[in-house]
Amino acid sequence: MQFDKQVDARGLNCPLPILRAKKALAEMPAGQTLRVMATDPGSVKDFEAFARQTGNELLKHGETDEKYFEFYLKRK
Repeated sequence: MQFDKQVDARGLNCPLPILRAKKALAEMPAGQTLRVMATDPGSVKDFEAFARQTGNELLKHGETDEKYFEFYLKRK
């Protein structure tokens, strides 16, 4: 999936992946896509809740073969 900006939050625990994503999204124009990479297992529920609360669209998420999670968020 194509993206405009990427945040590598691997190795960081809650709430840092969300905070890094929030900061990156604030710097992006509406309609662009952010890719976030995270290793925290709690990040799956965190990013689902973050998308609902902020109105940014969670386009896709899942675990990669390299054993980290990736999230694609579309800036509202």
